[in-house]
Amino acid sequence: MSKTIALISGANQGIGLAAATRLAREFGYQVIIGSRNAENGAKEATKLQTEGLAVDSVQLDLTSDESIERAADYISSKYGKLDVLVNNAGILIDVGVANANPELPTRELFEKTFSTNVTGTACLTEAMIPLLRKSDQRPRLVFVSSIMGSITESLDQTSAWYEGEYRAYDASKAAANMLAVNYNRILRDVRARVNVACPGLVATNLTKYTAYGGTPEDGARRIVQLATLAEDDETTGTFSNVHGGIAW
Repeated sequence: MSKTIALISGANQGIGLAAATRLAREFGYQVIIGSRNAENGAKEATKLQTEGLAVDSVQLDLTSDESIERAADYISSKYGKLDVLVNNAGILIDVGVANANPELPTRELFEKTFSTNVTGTACLTEAMIPLLRKSDQRPRLVFVSSIMGSITESLDQTSAWYEGEYRAYDASKAAANMLAVNYNRILRDVRARVNVACPGLVATNLTKYTAYGGTPEDGARRIVQLATLAEDDETTGTFSNVHGGIAW
């Protein structure tokens, strides 16, 4: 059988890079690092290639249709298919984040957040569907979300983030969850497994390297589990972390 081809968006650092490394090193996947900055993606791919790992990179900006189209064309011409898509790229720019940025006007905050986390994720997934349909395996799609996108959990006044101002991020992750549910339906004819993974609180650039977060490797665990489901594993349409299922 040919190598399993996996594309991970936002994979030049943090959780995405940790997932890419594990998939290549432990499972022998041909991993494609999607990176908004082409140089950064190529740099990380080269590092992993020195270990003898099958890692490639492609410039991928979820806010650019042209970038997404070029990435799809590149994967199509070089690999001819895609077996795994990990929708990992995302931004968190709400004022609740510990940073020095002033609060954005509401419209700008939501438009910027949704442009990457929802619209860009949808555009990338749509662009990759023809390649996923050419897979000689049962395709796996992993949408990287957050428990903060759970409506049920967000109603819990005892949650650690209940009083935080993360409304745009939370809403975007709830929307991303709905995207996953829809693609689970859309790709059922090829028996794809489409799942949502919450990596938990992780010390990455997204969270301004919070002292309370786990390692990127911790965050990648559930993503990797879902990206490597066996052919006879029927897990699909789920929202979970390493501890189990999460209420939608």
